[in-house]
Amino acid sequence: MLRTLTAGAAMFGALAMAAPVQAAPAGNPTPDEMMIIDVVKANGSGCPDGTAAITVSKDNKAFTVSYSEYTAQVGPEASALDFRKNCQLALDIKVPNGFTFAVATADYRGYANLQKGAWAEQNAGYYFQGYSQTTRTRHPFKGPMDGNWQRTDEVGIASLNFLNCGDRRFLNINTELRVNRGTSDSKKHTSFISMDSTDASLNTVYRVQWKKCGK
Repeated sequence: MLRTLTAGAAMFGALAMAAPVQAAPAGNPTPDEMMIIDVVKANGSGCPDGTAAITVSKDNKAFTVSYSEYTAQVGPEASALDFRKNCQLALDIKVPNGFTFAVATADYRGYANLQKGAWAEQNAGYYFQGYSQTTRTRHPFKGPMDGNWQRTDEVGIASLNFLNCGDRRFLNINTELRVNRGTSDSKKHTSFISMDSTDASLNTVYRVQWKKCGK
C-alpha cells in the first residue's frame, strides 16, 4: 500500500514535507528497513504547484511520482515555451550510520503523439546537493508516433552516483521533456510528449541500491 503526498506551494519556495516512512522491525533491521524519505519540494514548469503527487512504499524501497500537467508540445495552440517542460524533485533520504545509497534504476512512462518529421526526448539528471558529479540519461523519440512509451534508466554498479559516507545532502532528480517540430508543419499540427498521471500506469518509479561504507 502506498501513501500519497501532493507537493504544495513549490512555486513559492515553500516546503512540502512528506510524513516520514520508517519501518521498525524486530532484530537487526537492514538499511532498506531503516530508510526514511522526506520529499522536500517539487518545482518546475512540468510540475507546478499541486500537480505532482509523491508516494512512498511501505517498505521504503521505492517511491513514485505521478504528474497531472507534465506535457511538452509544439503546435498551433502551443506557446513559445511549451516545447520544453521540466520538474526537479528535492528528496531528503535518511539512512542509518555506516551506509549510503544511490539511484539504481528509474522507470519512466508516458504518452506521445508526434507528427511525421517531429521528434522528442526525455532527459534526466541525478545529483546530490553540493556535488559536481551528475548522472545523466537521454531517451529520444521520433515521429510519426502515437501511443504509450516506457523507458528505464539503469546505472551499473561501478558507476552508481553514491553519496559519500557520513554526508547528508538532498538528492535532486531533474527530469525534462522536449519536443521539436523538425520537418513537420507545427502551424497546422500539434506534436506532444507527456508524463501524466491520468492513467495509474503512467508514473515514475525510483529505486535505491545500498552500499556499505568502509571502516
